[in-house]
Amino acid sequence: MRKHYPSLRILHFQQTNGCVNDVLEDRKIGVIGAGNMGSSLVRGLLDGGRIGAEFITAVDPREEVLEPLRALGVTVGCEPSLAVSGQDLIVLGIKPQNADEVLSSIVPVIQPEQLVVSIMAGVSTDAIERVLDKAQPVVRVMPQILVSLRMAASALAAGRHATDDDVRLAQELFDEVGTTVVVEEKQMDAVTGLSGSGPAYVYTIIEALADGGVRMGLPVETALKLAAQTVAGAARMVLDSGEHPAELKDRVTSPGGTTIAGLHELEKGGLREALIDAVQAATNRSIELGKG
Repeated sequence: MRKHYPSLRILHFQQTNGCVNDVLEDRKIGVIGAGNMGSSLVRGLLDGGRIGAEFITAVDPREEVLEPLRALGVTVGCEPSLAVSGQDLIVLGIKPQNADEVLSSIVPVIQPEQLVVSIMAGVSTDAIERVLDKAQPVVRVMPQILVSLRMAASALAAGRHATDDDVRLAQELFDEVGTTVVVEEKQMDAVTGLSGSGPAYVYTIIEALADGGVRMGLPVETALKLAAQTVAGAARMVLDSGEHPAELKDRVTSPGGTTIAGLHELEKGGLREALIDAVQAATNRSIELGKG
């Protein structure tokens, strides 16, 4: 008998005694690096409605990425110190190769009580702590570009000086743009291989399903819409039901029917093995990149 998993339902608010545990209330957030991930995070936070633009500051040397955020009411600038001074949380959305330079530049202004949240791929909390050269609370996060839709799966790992309250604060921030899990830092490469690279795997599956529909006579737009909604709905069912995907699969597979015929071809084609290998390959590549 297959195991029944606890509910995986996505929650955007933590509940305590029936009340919202709003640890983000009036927290000021500085974002260093307003590229694809940084700006997507800002947009997702604003769309959630709990955090106003007046509480967010974003910095980046490129004016073209700042202008859209300025139009949303976000305070913007080019100096990293602007996203540090007076902030409660400092989100590092910079490229890993720029980490040492940027971190060194904020050392004179950063305060011990400020929480550093890194969304840099492959940069450990230990590496960040070494450059900051103080007992700075650091939480590392591996999010997805899906933060802009508030549907990201983000994994968090605490640095040496991060307390449970620090992790809770970082988790509340990313719960605003999806759902979160807390892992050990040594597991972050596996997270990168699974959920970090995962959207690309799913886009490929959607594309292939749509191509199959086109092959069998459906218009392209119709096939793509059906494929995308099917994937979105199936994922929601897994999250909301708490049931194992295999149980849900069995429920829609009748003896001698169309679904089992299709599943048989997927097994012949090695889809399951290919996806497992993809996660493994991406994880190994993440480990390689982390070694510089």
